[in-house]
Amino acid sequence: MRSLHKGKQSILLEHQPSILASYSVVGKKEGQGPLHSYFDLVSQDTKFAQSSWEKAESQMQLLCLQGVLNKAELSPSQIDMVYAGDLLNQCISTSFCLRGTDIPVYGLYGACSTMAESLSLAAMAVSAGFGEKVIAMTSSHFASAERQYRFPLVYGGQRTPTAQWTVTGSGAIVLAPDGAGPYIQAITTGKIVDKGIKDANNMGAAMAPAAYDTIRAHLEDLSLTPTDYDLIVTGDLGSLGKQIVLDLFQQEGVDIGSVYDDCGCMIYDLKGQDVHAGGSGCGCSAAVLCGYLLPQMIKGVYQKILFCGTGALLSPVSTQQGESIPSVCHAVSISAGRS
Repeated sequence: MRSLHKGKQSILLEHQPSILASYSVVGKKEGQGPLHSYFDLVSQDTKFAQSSWEKAESQMQLLCLQGVLNKAELSPSQIDMVYAGDLLNQCISTSFCLRGTDIPVYGLYGACSTMAESLSLAAMAVSAGFGEKVIAMTSSHFASAERQYRFPLVYGGQRTPTAQWTVTGSGAIVLAPDGAGPYIQAITTGKIVDKGIKDANNMGAAMAPAAYDTIRAHLEDLSLTPTDYDLIVTGDLGSLGKQIVLDLFQQEGVDIGSVYDDCGCMIYDLKGQDVHAGGSGCGCSAAVLCGYLLPQMIKGVYQKILFCGTGALLSPVSTQQGESIPSVCHAVSISAGRS
């Protein structure tokens, strides 16, 4: 068998899967940001007509699943498997969303890197012939994340300037062996990187070194330069983490500024909306990718994107025990055409 593994961390997909459809759902605050017109569904009810924030997130993810199936003109019975996860303990948003659908599921936890992780695994499954129709999906909700990781909203805690706002959003993608594209070309699997950051309100700084490590590995493994991409986008470091990535590359004499952005900076108006350092959460990069970036590729605005999902792998218990924050970043190369 011919090896498709390149360098230390990357994989070139021999049979590049096609993205049949993508769908995005966001909440009211996200619908007030600069990308408001690109999302498929903007809900003015952040509870999505449910009795709790956790049920709201599950309902939001279900709406996203139904939306992407409708776009792809598929029924649940035609889906071979779903790779999905969220931020909540035991991935309850995902499991409660998918119960009753009768779709085989792999539950994932990669924190805010989950969209890139699910897309990587879904692409490998389709490329290898393990599935004909496979979905990658994730979600996050501001209020459910606050309850789990920080304080209930009624506590009214003061947010630090480095804190990020967890996006209420969900994104889903259907992959298949053939189609009009865009196409998944390559994957770089991230390593756990931990530079000793312990401040759970400064996750951009904790995740930035992992983003830098994976982007650099991707370029080295595949003998590429930053300008081989129209856009290298991380998700989601916010304004502080984004600057750290730029600085880390600059220290090596590499300027990626002309092709680099971050989903946490794109989804909100950082000056006009009170989100401090920007957006975060599984739904941040998922909604930006599914609602904005992929449709822009179809329109011809971008020909090639490196989508780099970043995740801070902390828990409330590890934070309370004084542990530092391990982080990971997975990169997915997406192209308008097959190479």
